[in-house]
Amino acid sequence: MRTVVAHAAHDLRLEDRPDEAGPGEGEVLVHVAAGGICGSDLHYYHNGGFGTVRLREPMILGHEASGTVAALGKDVTGLAAGDLVAINPSLPCGRCEECQRGFRNHCNDMLFRGSAMRFPHAQGLFREALIVPAHLLHPVGPGVDAGLAALAEPFAVCLHAVKQAGSLLGKTVLVSGCGPIGCLTIAAARLAGAQRVIACDVVAEPLKVAERLGADEIVINGSDSTGLDRYKAGEGRIDVAFDCSGHPAAVATATECLRPRGTLVAVGLGGAITFPLPSVVTKELVVVGSFRFDAEFGEAVGLISSQRVDLSPLISHTYPVDRVVEAFDLAGDRSQAMKVQLAFR
Repeated sequence: MRTVVAHAAHDLRLEDRPDEAGPGEGEVLVHVAAGGICGSDLHYYHNGGFGTVRLREPMILGHEASGTVAALGKDVTGLAAGDLVAINPSLPCGRCEECQRGFRNHCNDMLFRGSAMRFPHAQGLFREALIVPAHLLHPVGPGVDAGLAALAEPFAVCLHAVKQAGSLLGKTVLVSGCGPIGCLTIAAARLAGAQRVIACDVVAEPLKVAERLGADEIVINGSDSTGLDRYKAGEGRIDVAFDCSGHPAAVATATECLRPRGTLVAVGLGGAITFPLPSVVTKELVVVGSFRFDAEFGEAVGLISSQRVDLSPLISHTYPVDRVVEAFDLAGDRSQAMKVQLAFR
């Protein structure tokens, strides 16, 4: 079977690996249909990793994927051959202190597909077939495209971020950084009852998608950083700000825009920054992080399956897997691409 394997920075290979054996008890053989290229995949491709997380052995990339059930292992119920499923890439241990506290997204022994955070690396989902524990598969409703089903993982990240903010009913929301996660956060905020959503980015192209996913207003906050000045008036005009960029300037601007006792949700994973503590103190701001997801994966699949949300504007390009290098090169170009997906079948 064909697999997408990262060996080092700019050393991405489409390799033929042995086919999977039959599924064991509680397992399912899945034929992968669609896989989305994420920012972490791009870090492995362009830089061989990020921060202290580095490739130390060849690793199959990918953690956003859907596929069809090909074979069922013993005692698997609720699934049938031919079912379209979204694949949850996250497997917490269930035993560590954080799992026992109910914070499974902070598992101390997390196995997360397509990640070099542990060694041997957790091999990813960008392959034509794989064996998956049945409880990690979520059936997708009829008539749903495999590409939309593959958006369940990044959408789950954004549903979790919105939960971290508390109630958004009737509130004015700012989303900074409108890549795929920012745009999906806009969709999640709209579902959660936000009254007004402002989307902000430094370039225009992603904001077109932000509008289609529910933004009421788009702001290009360029080098002069004046685009959001009207929301800084008085003590601030924004109730909740989601920073999906991880950029220090975006965080600083968000805190200026937040009204007293507003909430900043940090979603984008950037480097260490100088934090605007005076604004946090004097305006009594709530600052909360958001990392991965847990139950939100099933919720994301449910929303996509029921078609309560249309995430199709996010998918800008789909490439057959044999053009994987071309797809990765395009995925890193924000002026041309939003979510680039690979088609395996």
